Amino acid sequence: MEKEYYLSVSKAGDLKNPKERFLFRLFEIMPAVLSFFVLSLAVACSYYFPIIMSLFIICFVVFWFFRTIYFAYYLTSGYKKMERYKSINWIEKLGELSNFKINIKSWNEIYHLIVLPMYKEPEEIVRETIKSIKFCDYPKDKLIVVLACEERARKETESTAEKMQKEFGNAFFKFMVTWHPDDIIGELAGKGSNETWGAKKAKEEVTDKLNIPIENIIFSSFDVDTCIYPGYFSCLTHKYLIVEKPTRTSFQPVPLYINNVWQAPAVSRIFSFSSTFWHTMNQERPEKLVTFSSHSMSFKALVDVGFKQTNIVPDDSHIFWQCFFEYDGDYRVEPLYYPLSMDANVAETFLKTMLNIYKQQRRWAYGVSDIPYFLFGAIKNKKVPFKKKFFMGFELIEGHLSWATVSIFIFAMGWLPLILGGDAFSHTLVSYNLPKIIGRVMTISMIGLLTSVYLSFLLLPPKPLQYAKSKYVFFFLGWFLFPLCTVFFTSFPAMDAQIRLMLGKYMGFWVTEKVRK
Repeated sequence: MEKEYYLSVSKAGDLKNPKERFLFRLFEIMPAVLSFFVLSLAVACSYYFPIIMSLFIICFVVFWFFRTIYFAYYLTSGYKKMERYKSINWIEKLGELSNFKINIKSWNEIYHLIVLPMYKEPEEIVRETIKSIKFCDYPKDKLIVVLACEERARKETESTAEKMQKEFGNAFFKFMVTWHPDDIIGELAGKGSNETWGAKKAKEEVTDKLNIPIENIIFSSFDVDTCIYPGYFSCLTHKYLIVEKPTRTSFQPVPLYINNVWQAPAVSRIFSFSSTFWHTMNQERPEKLVTFSSHSMSFKALVDVGFKQTNIVPDDSHIFWQCFFEYDGDYRVEPLYYPLSMDANVAETFLKTMLNIYKQQRRWAYGVSDIPYFLFGAIKNKKVPFKKKFFMGFELIEGHLSWATVSIFIFAMGWLPLILGGDAFSHTLVSYNLPKIIGRVMTISMIGLLTSVYLSFLLLPPKPLQYAKSKYVFFFLGWFLFPLCTVFFTSFPAMDAQIRLMLGKYMGFWVTEKVRK
């Protein structure tokens, strides 16, 4: 029971014990306080100790230069592996397997349960996603597809759901349409609660009735705009059957936001590829991996954790931490090195697209709410090794602190000593050389940006006929907006999310608008 109650906590108000509620509330306040402390300390030191601050800034920029080289190396390595994985015949490799980590006789005893939460997305987007599943190379009689619809949006989506049922009803082992009620007490309306409802219905109406062992089912959580490449499920099955503990492992593919990338404005393209590159790079650092967006996992793990994704905004990362504590730290994410594609952020107008990018980045940054959950769970669960708690906690906190502050620090703090340091500092050699050194280091650091530009061209889908070749030029030039964009669409949304958590103004789930022009 001890484990059950803290696994279900999403915010301080969920706790009945006043002391525990106070502690959890402190953990919610901490991320924003840390970010403000770091930024305020930089301002104060620029005023009182401008020389020391200038030297620190130079060291920091040089450190970030080497980190950029480090990132570029892992990004290139991850991209090469992804391309190699795409070229492998995974069905053939499955046929070569003879030993399995679970109790089955053949790989084709593995079923895939795919849940597609839908809100008000256009019919053509939903159809394209389901068609990509239909044309994969995995046996269709082992695929269970659930189109999870919202009752609160039935008026807008019922026609689409009926068309999908008619068109794909016989294409898979099972194709289900579920309707998530909008009046369940304690639930947060959003992807997590809808997806959970769909998964529970599939268990009740399909897997339990047919007595399919839950160890033989791989659950995939996909956004409704997620299009898979043909070998996705065969590659996933291969990984599932060879990893050391398949039922205690999540599997993270590489998200490519390219479905509509030619339609996206420059800022949207930048953030689409930036997200892709970040997750490609992290495939090479599995110890840092946490599930993100569309991912897959053992259905047994989801059942064991108790379908507790009903009141969470960052459901994709939160399910990892729930499993982490459910299994006393014995849970990990396996890099899949295989891509799937999703939509870039595009709205009806340019200004609305910019606003939606900000909202999407803020929703992703609200993963900062995992910090109080982790810290509270780390205190409550004594079985997780301290070393693992410390490492995972440091990565989680440092990641969100950097998300909110690094862009501001790099592109603004370098000028603070010059502005606040006073006349005495302005006549020093350090003052004279500070902007020059920073400028030169940042110029050399462009090698990381050029790597991103090069790989973005390699990942581009074929150019639609309606666009001229000059589109490639604008695609290239758009990347030079990257430094400015990182402040307004990375640090600011992250600070926004942290402030909301600090003030107890908890966010609801904002659904990204899907538009294909």
